[in-house]
Amino acid sequence: MNEKTPFFDELQNPDGTARAPYAGFDDWFQGQDTKHLLKKSQEAETFFRRTGITFNVYGQAEADERLIPFDIVPRVISAAEWGRLKRGIEQRVRAINAFLYDIYHRQEIIRAGRIPKELIAQNDAFLPQMIGVTPPGGVYTHIVGVDLVRTGPDEFFVLEDNARTPSGVSYMLENRETMLQMFPELFSRIKVQEVSDYPMRLRRSLAASAPAMTTGKPVVGILTPGIHNSAYFEHSFLADNMGVELVEGHDCRLVDGRIAMRTTRGYKAIDVLYRRVDDEYLDPLTFNPNSVLGIPGIMDVYRSGGITIANAPGTGIADDKAIYSYMPDIVEFYTGEKAILQNVPTWRCSEPDSLAYVLDHLSELVVKEVHGSGGYGMLVGPAASKKELAAFRKKLTARPGNYIAQPTLALSTVPILTKAGLAPRHVDLRPFVLVSPDKIDITPGGLTRVALKKGSLVVNSSQGGGTKDTWVLGE
Repeated sequence: MNEKTPFFDELQNPDGTARAPYAGFDDWFQGQDTKHLLKKSQEAETFFRRTGITFNVYGQAEADERLIPFDIVPRVISAAEWGRLKRGIEQRVRAINAFLYDIYHRQEIIRAGRIPKELIAQNDAFLPQMIGVTPPGGVYTHIVGVDLVRTGPDEFFVLEDNARTPSGVSYMLENRETMLQMFPELFSRIKVQEVSDYPMRLRRSLAASAPAMTTGKPVVGILTPGIHNSAYFEHSFLADNMGVELVEGHDCRLVDGRIAMRTTRGYKAIDVLYRRVDDEYLDPLTFNPNSVLGIPGIMDVYRSGGITIANAPGTGIADDKAIYSYMPDIVEFYTGEKAILQNVPTWRCSEPDSLAYVLDHLSELVVKEVHGSGGYGMLVGPAASKKELAAFRKKLTARPGNYIAQPTLALSTVPILTKAGLAPRHVDLRPFVLVSPDKIDITPGGLTRVALKKGSLVVNSSQGGGTKDTWVLGE
C-alpha cells in the first residue's frame, strides 16, 4: 500500500508482507493493472445504479436517492478468525433472547440487582403490552445484526447490537454478486464461503418459527412501510429472493381471528410476518392511533398465538445503548459464562461521576444518543471543532440520560482502491444472525462498512461511508 497506518492493518504485516488471510488476494492483485481495476470499479457503480441499489437520506428531498459507494477490494477473514467470532456472536444472541424473555416475565436479572429497575421501567423501548407474552418458539430476535470492530489480530469488540429491524443484508448479497460477475477468476483461485443462500436460509428460519396453529406450509410475508422508506429497496429485494409477498398495512386485515393479506384469489392468512415497521406504528389499536403503516388488531392476534411477528415487538430494549453497557453482565447472568466478545468500555452519562468524566474528556470521546442510529446525533470528539464541542456540551448537560460515551478506538484498516493504488481506511462489520426455536444460523461474513474519507472513523452510509464484500475463507 502507498500509505502507512499506525492502526492494525488487516492486509499486511508491519514488514509489508501480506497477512495469511490476504495471501491469495495479494498474489492476484500484484498482477493487476490499477487503471483496469479502476475501470472495473466504475462498472460496479453502473451495475448498482442499474439494479436500483439506492437509499434515501431522512430529512432530504425524495429525489435525493444515493448510491452506497462500493469498494472492489474485499475484506478477508480467515476460517479460524471467523470461528471465534461465530462462537462469540452465538453466545451473545442466546443471552439477548434470554434477557428479553426474562424482562417481559419474572425479571430475575432486576431482582438479582444486576441491572437497575429504572433502566427498564423508564425506557421507551420497553413495551408493557409485551409483559407475559411468549412469542412462538420463545424467539424474540429472529434476525440480529451485531456490529463489530477490530483493533488487533485477536481483538474484536461489539460496537452495538441491532435487535429491532437490522438492515443492510441486501448490500451484503449484491456486493458478493457484483464481485462474482466482475472477478470470477478470483473465486476459482480462493475458496470463499457462500452468502448467496441467505434469502432461503431466512425463509427457512422464519417458517420454523411459525405459531403452533399453523397448518401446512407456513405462509411468510414482509411488512414494509412503503416506497418512501430508506430501506425499501431491501424490503422488495428480500421478498423477491425469498419468494414471499411484500405487503403494506393497507393490504392486510383481520379475518376469522387471523391476519390475512390481500391476494388475487382473495385474502390469505399469514403465519409469519417479517415486519420492517417500527413498534410505534405496528398496530394503531395498541400503539400510535394515528399510524397508517401498521395493521389494526395485529397485536391481539399475536398475543393469542395466531401469528409470529419477526422481530417480536419490544425487542428494541435489547439494543438500547444504555442496556448495551450491561451486556457483559447479561451474557454472564444467562449463560453462566464470561462474554467471548467484549464490549467497548462505556460511560453512562446518566450517572453523575460518569457525566463529570465525559464532560472533562469530551474532545477525546465518542458520545452517542441512547436511542440513536445511522451515525446521527453523535459526537466524535477528536474530529469535532471547538464550536461543535461547546454546542454538544450544552445538549449533554441538559439531557445526560440521553447519552453514553466511549473511548475512540483504534479501528483496524482495510485497503480501498484509489487512483494512487491501495490506501487504508477504517471499517466495521455487521454479521447477520438468524434465530429459530432450534437453531442459530450465522451467515459467514456479513456487511463490511468502510469510512472512505482518510482518517474518518464514521462508516455509516448516511455519513459518507461505503461497503465492501466480506470474504470468510473456507476451512
